[in-house]
Amino acid sequence: MRGSSSVARGDPLRMIFAGYRGALGWVALFSGVMNLLMLAGSIYMLQVYDRVLASHSVPTLVALTLMLFAVFLVQGLIDVTRQRLLTRIGAAIDRRLAPDIFALTAEIPVRAGARHDALQPSRDLDAIRAFMSGLGPTAFFDLPWVSLFLVLCFFLHIWIGIAVLIAAVLLILVTLLTDRATRAPTRDLAQEAASRGRLTEAVRRNAETIAAMGMRQALGARYQAVHGRYLAASGRQADAGAGYGTVSRVFRMFMQSAVLGLGAYLVIRGEATGGVMIAASILMGRALAPIELCVTHWKGFVAARQALARLKTIFGAVGVAREPMALPAPKRMLTAEQIFAGPPGAQDAIISGISFSLLAGQALGVIGPSASGKSTLARVLTGAWKPLRGSLRLDGAELDQWSDEARGSFIGYLPQDIGLFDGTVAENIARFRLDAEADAIVEAARTAGADEVIRRLPDGYDTRIGEGGITLSGGQRQRIALARALYGSPFLVVLDEPNANLDAEGEAAVTGAIQAVRQAGGIAIVIAHRPSAIAAVDMVAVMKEGRIAAFGPKDEVLNKVLAPRAGTRAP
Repeated sequence: MRGSSSVARGDPLRMIFAGYRGALGWVALFSGVMNLLMLAGSIYMLQVYDRVLASHSVPTLVALTLMLFAVFLVQGLIDVTRQRLLTRIGAAIDRRLAPDIFALTAEIPVRAGARHDALQPSRDLDAIRAFMSGLGPTAFFDLPWVSLFLVLCFFLHIWIGIAVLIAAVLLILVTLLTDRATRAPTRDLAQEAASRGRLTEAVRRNAETIAAMGMRQALGARYQAVHGRYLAASGRQADAGAGYGTVSRVFRMFMQSAVLGLGAYLVIRGEATGGVMIAASILMGRALAPIELCVTHWKGFVAARQALARLKTIFGAVGVAREPMALPAPKRMLTAEQIFAGPPGAQDAIISGISFSLLAGQALGVIGPSASGKSTLARVLTGAWKPLRGSLRLDGAELDQWSDEARGSFIGYLPQDIGLFDGTVAENIARFRLDAEADAIVEAARTAGADEVIRRLPDGYDTRIGEGGITLSGGQRQRIALARALYGSPFLVVLDEPNANLDAEGEAAVTGAIQAVRQAGGIAIVIAHRPSAIAAVDMVAVMKEGRIAAFGPKDEVLNKVLAPRAGTRAP
C-alpha cells in the first residue's frame, strides 16, 4: 500500500496517539484542574456546617457562596474546553487516518480478497472517533484522581475512608466484569453489522436485476434473517452493558447514602461534625464517579479497542509498501515470465506458467473459451492482481517498482464490468484527476470514437452519468470507458471484451483505438471472444485451462489452431 501519510501503519496504537500526545496532555491538565476544583463543594459544605451555622454570619455565607459560584463557573468552562478538545482530537485522528483507510478500502479487494471486509476499516475509524469524541476518555483521565478523594476521605475519618475504599474496589470489580461480559457481544455485533452491510450493498448494486427477476421477496427474507441476527447481537451487547451499568449506578447511589448515614452515626458518637458528614458524601460521589463513568462507557471503549485490533490485523494482511524511487515511464517492451496467478488471498492459481514478450508497437489478441483465465491475465497485466509467482516487467522493471499513481499514468484498462463512477463524463475519462486538461480528455474521446457520442449528451462532457453510468446506454458506457483507458496516451492498454456492448460502428472505433496505440509506440492487449475485436492486432495467444496453448503471429496462430476446428479464416 502506498501513500503520503505520515502514519506509522505497523502499530495502530502509535499510529493513533503519537501525534496527539501534546493535545492529550492538555486534556490531562484540564482534568487535573477540574478534579481539584471538585473539592470546592466539600470545602463549602464543611465551612457552612462547621462555621457559618455556628457563627450565624450571613456575610461569610454570601462570600463563600460567591466563591463557590466562581469556582463552578471556571470548572464548567474547563469541562466544555476539555470536551471540545477531545472532539477535535477525534476529528483530527479521522482526518489523519482517512487517506490510509480509503487506501485500504481500495486495496483490500485486490490484495486480500474476500478474507476481509473492505468497508470494515471505515467503520472501525468511526468507532475510534466516536469514542475519542465522547465522554469515555474523560473517565480515564479522571481515574487517577480517585486516589486523592479516597485519601481525603481517610482524613475525614478512617471508617469513612474504609467505606469508600470498599465501594471503589467493588465498582472496579464491576468494571472488569463489564469488560468480560461485553467483549464477545461487541465483536459479534461488528460481524453481524458487516454481514448486513454487505447484503444491503449487494441489493443496492443489483437493484435492476432484483426488480426484473422478481427476487425482492426472496432477498427480503434473507435480509430479515441477517437483520434478525444483527438485532439479537445488538440486544446482547446492550443487555450486557446496561445490566452492569445499572448495578454500578444503583450501588454508587446506595453507597453515597450509606456514607451519609455512617457520617450521621459518627456525629451522634461525637467523632465527626455535620460538615464532615456532608463533605464525606460529596467526596465519595466524586471518588466513585469516574469508575461508574468507565462502566457506563465501557461498551464504546471495547468497540474502539476491537477496532484498533482489526486495523492492526488488516494493515498487516494488506502489507506496507514503501514509496519506490521514481522510474521513467516504459517505452520499449512488456515481458511476462512464468506467471502464476489467482484471485487475491487465494493460493490456487487460475493461470499457470504464462510467458510471452511484446515490443512497442505490437498488439496481442488473447482468445480462448470461457473460464480459460483470460480476464485473470488482464488483471495481472495491469497490476490489479499480483502474481503468486513469476515476474511481469516493463522495460525490465517489475510493475511494483512504480507507485500506483505512476503506474496508472502509463497503463490503460477497460475491464468487463466497466466501472464508471458518479460524476461527469469528463471526470470519468480523466480518471478524476484534478490536473486534467480539456484537450487530453477530448483527444482520448476522439481516439476511442466517443467524441460525437458524448457531444450528443444533454450537457456534453459535463453530463453527470450517475453511479455506474446508469444514465447511459451500454454502448455509451463502453465508449466512455474505452476513452478513459486511452486517456494520457498510456504505453500499455489492456482491453477486456471491449466490443461486448458495441455495434459495428463501435467495433470499428475499438479497432481504430488499437491502431492508434500501436502507431503511438504503445502496446495493446485485447481479450476477446469475437474475432472482430482482434482485427488490428498482429499477435495472438490462445488460452486453454489457464495456460497459453498457442502464441505467435495472428494469421499463423488462427490458421493453425482455430481455422481447422471452426472452418473460418483469420480476420
